[in-house]
Amino acid sequence: MKILVVGAGLSGVTIARELADSGHSVHVIDRRDHVAGNAYDYINEHGIRVHKYGPHLFHTNNETVFEWLSRFTDWVEYRHKVKAQLADGQYVTLPVNKETKDIVGEENVLDVFFRPYTKKMWGVELDKLNPDIINRVPIRDDDNELYFPDDKIQYMPRLGYTEMVKNILYHHNITGANKVHFNKSLEKEYDHVFNSMPIDEYYEFKYGKLPYRSIKFQTISLPIPKALPTAVVNFTHHGPKTRVTEWKNIPCHGDNKYMTTLTFEEPCDYLENNLERYYPVKDADGKNKKIYEKYKKLQSKNMTFIGRCGLYAYLDMHQAINSSLAIAKRFKDKK
Repeated sequence: MKILVVGAGLSGVTIARELADSGHSVHVIDRRDHVAGNAYDYINEHGIRVHKYGPHLFHTNNETVFEWLSRFTDWVEYRHKVKAQLADGQYVTLPVNKETKDIVGEENVLDVFFRPYTKKMWGVELDKLNPDIINRVPIRDDDNELYFPDDKIQYMPRLGYTEMVKNILYHHNITGANKVHFNKSLEKEYDHVFNSMPIDEYYEFKYGKLPYRSIKFQTISLPIPKALPTAVVNFTHHGPKTRVTEWKNIPCHGDNKYMTTLTFEEPCDYLENNLERYYPVKDADGKNKKIYEKYKKLQSKNMTFIGRCGLYAYLDMHQAINSSLAIAKRFKDKK
């Protein structure tokens, strides 16, 4: 069968490879000038690897996903730690652990860490956001400093995500094109389309626009050996930025002894950032999910929506890949 995959991010390339391995002819298009989607990384002029769209850290307990990806990359182990910078400049551990609670006072945790950060990140007050989002950052009673303490598998691709994705796409049954925008006239040329574009946009906002949060990135290089105590520092205060990443603090991201590169993140509505959609907004009353479900019912038999924007779901990398492996399996089983 002739298959079109819209989007060369992790969701799209996983399906492309699975179907290509099964003998299907797969064409992958992406509106950007690169593959790997939001996981795209590159080496800058100082020899430092930068993730253009913010830090992507692979962590999971799903051995199936890890084994699948391991066909396309070697790994280096990395146990992620995060510090938060308080308004007075002091660094404390995130997620909040016993030591952090002792410093700020347990009764102040919500006001110091969650309320201001939620307002900046999601554009709403804490009680307006679905608890599932807040629960992604737990409050602990021990002194563990790891950001993902429960995930046994924590690695970074040795040569980066972009190289890994290129390896996934390297197959005689896969062709591709960058800087190509999807339009509906393409559908008649293919037997099936796997589409990672925003589902509400595809249906021309028939039931209204689904809300997303976006991020404005500012990357700078400084003539100093090191700037931060950890790879990522979150800002708890009321300033506009939510976090900063120092790339050299992640393994295999450069060893320049004289320069360092930092990326700051400032959240905003996607309408304020060239329609770049990064995070579906999961509201407390479920209104957005109900709108998505109405769009989902319009899906035709020759169209499958995938990824964060197609499924309107806040998926981590391993979840996106696992979802696409399951979608590809169902498609192959039907055929």
